Amino acid sequence: MQRNISVAIAIALALMAGACQPKAPDTAAVAAADGGFAATLQERLLDAKPGDVIEIPAGRHSFDRSLSLRADGVTIRGAGMDKSVLSFKGQKAGAEGLLVNGDGFTIEHLTIEDSKGDGLKISESENITIRGVKVQWTNGPSTKNGAYGIYPVLTKNVLIEDTVSIGASDAGIYVGQSDGVIVRNSRAEKNVAGIEIENTINADVYGNVATGNTGGILVFNMPGLSQQGGNIRVFGNKVIANNHENFGAKGTPVASVPAGSGIVVNSNDDIEIFDNDVADNASANLILSSVYSTGYKEQSMSKEFDPYPERIYVHGNRFSGGGDSPDRLDFKALKLALYGIGGRLPDVLFDGYVNPARKEGPQLCLRGVSGVVNVDGPNGNKNPSTDMKPFECDLPRLPAVDLKRT
Repeated sequence: MQRNISVAIAIALALMAGACQPKAPDTAAVAAADGGFAATLQERLLDAKPGDVIEIPAGRHSFDRSLSLRADGVTIRGAGMDKSVLSFKGQKAGAEGLLVNGDGFTIEHLTIEDSKGDGLKISESENITIRGVKVQWTNGPSTKNGAYGIYPVLTKNVLIEDTVSIGASDAGIYVGQSDGVIVRNSRAEKNVAGIEIENTINADVYGNVATGNTGGILVFNMPGLSQQGGNIRVFGNKVIANNHENFGAKGTPVASVPAGSGIVVNSNDDIEIFDNDVADNASANLILSSVYSTGYKEQSMSKEFDPYPERIYVHGNRFSGGGDSPDRLDFKALKLALYGIGGRLPDVLFDGYVNPARKEGPQLCLRGVSGVVNVDGPNGNKNPSTDMKPFECDLPRLPAVDLKRT
């Protein structure tokens, strides 16, 4: 995570438990492949030219160092997820499995396993397609796993679809500082963060399943990065039972994310959350928060950075369960004080930070939720409120993201 996260930010995203279990690989298809292919692939990537299609045959192909591509207009195509496997289990050199710097790049129908660092990183590129790709760490959730599974950063016009990410020690599917993004029909499980959209504008996240992570779906805006985020729609997802214990590296920001977070929006404006199934996230199904809850101090932010969540429209979702066993001590105390031993926190937690100069207020519009707790973060949680009236409003619908793909 390229930001500080405090436990005050909890995260909402949930998925039907068991709705998407990892498929057993086709053992015949991933039988040991010709050992010479590793060298052949490295050469083809180094010599690649626009228009090249690099085929990855069925089989398990082992690499002891990172692969990299620095050419435009290249397609890497496998024989199928779980059939063409790039294994970095014995990796000795390099920070990623595959690193790409090139426009017009497509990668599809293959698996990347056990990279030392990030699985697939794509940086400073445009017109990217990631389709039918799995990134996983086969030893299960572990602090020793790479940080990010699928990781486009500083990109434009990005389509991520039909992908799977399992076991990342930070985020399974992460898009950062980008513009024009669709993440759809993908599955993230057993990561610290399932899907994370950070400092990104114009993004649609839909049709995904996030389950068994520490936190489900995160929509973050953090200071100190190249752009602020906004105009993001999160809809039609299943964010269920993201209650895995946090296995982020000790001392890193991600290690502070509380287990049991569903969808979390932090310091972002113009966000629409609708038609999702969000259930059984033990800390909270949905959290709305300011960067002030992450431990950042005002003096460490630029004057241009907007630290408050504003114009958030939540409607038409199906929330159930959740809030019954918060991971943080302060949330546990809040639950006990407001709802008793056998009670549960309502669907939404709001940290209470608002811009006092904004006459129209934060415009956090919550429709169809069981309730909200304003935890009164600015005053040390001294006067939490369950009043729904400030949240009874509507906002204009956000437009769909159009990548202008045929």
